[in-house]
Amino acid sequence: MEIQNDSPVNPKQVTSAQERGNPADVAQSGDFNNSNSKKKKAPDTEGGTAKGTILSIKLAPATDLWTTLKNGSVKLRMEETCCGGVSPLTVTQMFQKTVDLCGDHVAIGFKQEKQWKTLTFAQYYAECRKAAKSFLKLGLERFHGVGILGFNSPEWLIANVGAIMAGGLAVGIYATNSPEACKYVALHCEANILVVENANQLKKILEVQNQLPHLKAIIQYKFALEVRQPNIYMLTWTANTAGKMVDIKPAAREKVVSFLPMSHIAAQMMDIWIPMKFGAATYFAEPDALKGSLVNTLREVRPTAFLGVPRVWEKIEEKMKETSAGSSALKRKIAIWAKDIGLKAGYNNMYGNTHVPCGFALANSLVFKKVRVLLGLDHCTKYFTGAAPITKDTLEFFLSLRIPIFELYGMSESTGPHTVSQKDFFRMTSCGKTMDGCKTKIDKPDELGSGEICFWGRNIFMGYLNMGEQTREAIDKAGWLHSGDLGKFDEDDFLYITGRIKELIITAGGENIAPVPIEDSVKSKLPIISNAMLIGDKRKFLSMLLTLKCYMDDETGAPLDALAPTSVVFCHKNECPATFVSEVLRKHDPAFYKAIQDGIDAVNSKATSNAQKIQKWVILEKDFSIIGGELGPTMKLRRGVVLKMYKDIIESFYVD
Repeated sequence: MEIQNDSPVNPKQVTSAQERGNPADVAQSGDFNNSNSKKKKAPDTEGGTAKGTILSIKLAPATDLWTTLKNGSVKLRMEETCCGGVSPLTVTQMFQKTVDLCGDHVAIGFKQEKQWKTLTFAQYYAECRKAAKSFLKLGLERFHGVGILGFNSPEWLIANVGAIMAGGLAVGIYATNSPEACKYVALHCEANILVVENANQLKKILEVQNQLPHLKAIIQYKFALEVRQPNIYMLTWTANTAGKMVDIKPAAREKVVSFLPMSHIAAQMMDIWIPMKFGAATYFAEPDALKGSLVNTLREVRPTAFLGVPRVWEKIEEKMKETSAGSSALKRKIAIWAKDIGLKAGYNNMYGNTHVPCGFALANSLVFKKVRVLLGLDHCTKYFTGAAPITKDTLEFFLSLRIPIFELYGMSESTGPHTVSQKDFFRMTSCGKTMDGCKTKIDKPDELGSGEICFWGRNIFMGYLNMGEQTREAIDKAGWLHSGDLGKFDEDDFLYITGRIKELIITAGGENIAPVPIEDSVKSKLPIISNAMLIGDKRKFLSMLLTLKCYMDDETGAPLDALAPTSVVFCHKNECPATFVSEVLRKHDPAFYKAIQDGIDAVNSKATSNAQKIQKWVILEKDFSIIGGELGPTMKLRRGVVLKMYKDIIESFYVD
């Protein structure tokens, strides 16, 4: 809903990133209407405080490192040197600086009637201000939530930034959430306004709206309203602007494609805040991106940077292998030869060796360039992954094609990345080095140097809203954020994740076992396996749930019974003529099951003890999926859910 209101909107929102180091400044969560204040020098004080400057921010008395109150205050902690000493900016200040520098550059790209349309940074900023005014007119109170429920789109970003400009809390809600899950989020943030994509998302809210005492308005931003009631509106400001859109401009040098759930911090950093800071353009993929259309968008946009969670990279790898299997023998031989050269060149580059293997130029011409063009990554210079572990096999597969994937590591509580990799410093299976201005420590390391990874820096969150006990569990008395992950550093300060405390399996015999390395090994040995989940906590031995690679429904993303080409090839090689998962389970061909056991035995042969060997396994009737509940929105395995769903099967492993 567009509100014609020329009154100034100049709130200055301090983000949830804390300021770590020697603190001098303090900030209050929410917005700041102090645009006329001059820069002030922080006073010299004792006890570890340092000199600093304040950029148009009203000081609030605060001494704590965290708060759970929506209007609480925290110290802004500054390092004296490096990036930790950079003066803080509010979201609005950062946005305005970018508009001043490159207001006519493309900021947002999206498809409308199968044609790409764009918004410049100046237009984007103006739309965010309009959204902020609309929210205020509809009754948004300071520090109350604006919930956003829908797939990635310009409206999602504009509502998000507009909420911050208006002094509210921008609250992303996963599009896959149930009505009850939506209610929980809306209640927790005391949402005044809920912004929904379409009628399907609106229905979820209507089911629970009577249980939301703070809700004042619901805004649907796509398609015609099917329900009419006084507190439901359309965001007409987008429709009004559509006619003014321009075609893609070459001024936008950096481009990213937005397809991961916007409610996830990785997507927000990659698609909203980094592009806003550096003047990059964000192009939105179709809603069915993870069901197959992503590559089409990549080919059209040709991004310069691309972030994919491990499962996305794995799906691309699987599709490429399927395509290769159907090519001629000569093409397969050329690909193998080129990939061998590419892998050597990749490792050389990784360790600073400038030697180029013989035949590299020809391999680049015949294979590498063509692959990048087919993937839509021919303009891409930065390939990233994060949010979950990725296998060495997948990393080496892409490295061999001259697509070095750089791992990022962090969490929502660290505003996304805390350690990063890039072309000048990366190592295989490492998640990189600590970001400038931040610190990482290994808490209570064992004899191998592995312990809990703890974070310190300006990127650390303010705290969990209204959840004091949980915040105290996450941030210790010294101010370190405990990640719950286990890791260690090498001699060059590269960080390696060795496991997750909550995922750690402690057998009945007391042995600690990290499940991911074993699961990855099984998937590496058995190309037919899509997902593998290790079982064994408080059990006498280890067992495993396996799923086979199959086709997915293009509309829902649900796993189908039909086996994927990779699986069919594996079956036929092992005397099993099946083309469906149900056939595999029904026929129970001895040769096929022996092949699976051989793969398990190969993994067990590398185990450091008998306790780490897989004793029993089962193939499930369907693959894991987001819609099925086994995978989260970023396709990360939800172990607790799987344990409940397959409880009876798991218990059958351990019947005496």
